[in-house]
Formats: sequence, structure tokens, C-alpha cells
Amino acid sequence: MSSETLAVKGEGHWNKLSVTSESHAKEKSEKSFVIRMTYLFLVLDVTCLFMQLGIIPYLVKKMGLSLVWFGYLQTTFGILQLIGGPVFGRFGDLFGARTALIISSMSAAVCFFLLGISSNVTLLFLSRTPSIFMHGLPGAQMVVTHLSSPAERADALGKLGLCFGIGMIVGPSLGGVLSSRFGESCTAFVASFGSVLNVLLVTSYIPARTKPLSAASSDQQKMSKASNVFNLGEITRLLKVPCVMKIFIIKTVAGLPTGLFMVMFSVICMNFFGLKAEHTGYLMSYFGVTQMIIQGLVIGRLTQSYSDETLLRLSVAMISVVGLAKVLMTSITHFCIIVLPLMLSFSLLAVISDSMLTKSVPASDTGAMLGLCSSVHSLTRTVGPTIGGFLYHNYGVPSFGCLQFGVNFILFLYLLKNKLNHRENKQPH
Repeated sequence: MSSETLAVKGEGHWNKLSVTSESHAKEKSEKSFVIRMTYLFLVLDVTCLFMQLGIIPYLVKKMGLSLVWFGYLQTTFGILQLIGGPVFGRFGDLFGARTALIISSMSAAVCFFLLGISSNVTLLFLSRTPSIFMHGLPGAQMVVTHLSSPAERADALGKLGLCFGIGMIVGPSLGGVLSSRFGESCTAFVASFGSVLNVLLVTSYIPARTKPLSAASSDQQKMSKASNVFNLGEITRLLKVPCVMKIFIIKTVAGLPTGLFMVMFSVICMNFFGLKAEHTGYLMSYFGVTQMIIQGLVIGRLTQSYSDETLLRLSVAMISVVGLAKVLMTSITHFCIIVLPLMLSFSLLAVISDSMLTKSVPASDTGAMLGLCSSVHSLTRTVGPTIGGFLYHNYGVPSFGCLQFGVNFILFLYLLKNKLNHRENKQPH
């Protein structure tokens, strides 16, 4: 073979490599853009959510109802979210993350609009009904999970927490200004309009298919075999995947005591710390800023340096220590110091457990898995007022710390003695 022929072949080979490299770079750039649009979606979604959450107690008061009715309303919301979470995740697996996000935003728009026209108890409770499909965070997690590699996933999911923190700060502030100047109904209508904007954002910038091709074809096979979105067997099947049940139980049990404390937080601020509503708002903003810093800057660096299993142990150990600190807490100053390790440990637990669970199942089932994860928070919101109220009224604030320390200390010992043997399900990218 002549040197000229070899030169031609060599040139063709390098041309192919160049095209492949350019194609890969373009694909990566497109994925990064979609992820950024997903972050923007979540900021707007959470902002609208917190805008309307802040006006509900005032609407209840305007109707001459007691705070007991407010509790009923919150429980209703929790139950609907608990039922809808796994179903929403499976819907996303079958019909795509973009369709799921559109359904979520449309439901939010209807929910907030009904809240704005609520003039009686019936309409107020009816306005909560669409919340069964309102799962903006799990929907955003679906997109990020589909478009990020397993190595980058925890960092990408952590940045969703940063977006959540921004919405958590902007939402109540904007809602408070609108309510004081134009009334509660106007705030609800603005939140509804914001959700409509999110529908347009998703339709314009989120592609119809975000999963790898092999996962998408697997979904098509599933639709022919079990197209029923409400197929509980398909949802619970994921818990039988090796290690999934263990990680899911650890996620639920480790986070429950902290969740109970957060459900009762407004009551604790008012009665235990003696704070006014304005000061409680400042404290919530402090929460939001802390969460933004931790999930946006800290968690990503930790995931690059340590394994998921190591970070899971670390989060459980930190939650246990924070529980002990709560037992000794006597003032708002003490609590402000505790907030830093509290948010770090709780955020780390949420991000790492979600990352491990989505890596453990096939790419075609990540939506259903994220739906199951979101149901943990809904479960806490549902049972939290009853269990948290019992602990607070009978044993006081230190009881939350005792429960948190005891449960997580036992979990930490278990994790030290038993390896999870976590194996990633190989997902194409």
C-alpha cells in the first residue's frame, strides 16, 4: 500500500474523529442549555408556590374560620401530594418529562386561579384538588437526571436546591408585597399567570424526549404492556431492585424527625422563641439563603471528592449530632447556629439518596423512582401535624431533638456495620 493511500485514509479517519468530537460538543451544549432552562422553570414554579402559600392563612381568617380549618386544608394538600407523587413519576416515564412538567404547571395555574376566586370553604378546598398533579420539583429532577451523567448527577440535583432556595426567598416577599397593596386574590392570580408562563417555557425549551434512546424505546414497550399510569405494581416493583428498599427506608427514617420539626416550625417560632410573624419571615429567608449556598456551592464539591455511600453516612451522622444540639437549644441564637449543620445534613441526605436511587434503577424508571422519593416529603406533611403536635404539647421542643438523635444514631451504627453494596444500573448517555 502506497504512502499516498495511507495518507488519504489517515486524513479520513481524523475527519471522522473531528466530526464526532464536534457532534459530542454540540450535544453537550444542548443538554446544558436544557438543564439551565429547567433551573429557570423551577425558580418560577417555587416562587409561585410560595406566593400563594403565604396568603392561605389570611383567606381562612377572612372567611371567619379557625386555624383548625387551616390544618385540615394543609392535611388535604399533603394527602393529595402523597397520592399524586408516584403516579406523576410513572406518568413522566411513560409520556415524557416535558408532558409531565406541562401537566404540573397547568394544574398549578388552575389551583392558584381557584384560590383567587375562593369566597367560601367549598371553593377553598376545591382549589387544592389540582395539587395532586403539582410536582414541579420531581419533574425538574426527571429532566436533570435524564440529561446528566451518573458522575455529575448529585451536583446537578444539588443545584436544583439552589433554585428552590431562590424561589423560597422571592415567593413570600413578592406575595407579601402584592397582598398588602392589591389583596390576596391578586397574589393568587399573579401566581396563576406565572404558572402559565412556565407552560410556555417548557413547551418552547424542553425537548419532547430527554431520556437516552434505549430508555425511550423501553418506555414504548412498557406502554404496550402496562399503559395504565395507575399501575401500582409497576411503581412498587422498583422497591424490589437490589439496595433500593434499603436506601429508601434510610431516606425516609433519617429525614422524618427533621421533617416533623419543620412542620411544627411556625408554632415553635411563635411559642418557644416568642417571635413575631415578621421575624419568622426573616428566619425563613435565612433558611433559603443557607440552602442556596449549601446546595449551590458545597454539595457539588463534596460529591466530587467522596463516594455517595460515604456522604450518606456523613449526612446521617450530622443529623444525629444536630438532634443532640436541639435538645440543648434554649434561644433563637442557638438555633441560628444550628441551622448551618441542619441544612447541610438534611440537604446532603436528600440529594445523595435521590442520586443513589435514580442510579440504581434503569433510566426508563427514573421518573417513577423520583415520584416515590417526593412522596416521602408528602407523607411527612400529612402525618407531621398529628405526630409533631403530640410531641410538642406533651414533651416540648427537646423531644424533637431526642427523637432525631436516637433514630439517626442507630442508623449511623447500622451503616457503619453494614455496607449497602450499592451498584449503579448502567444507563446509556
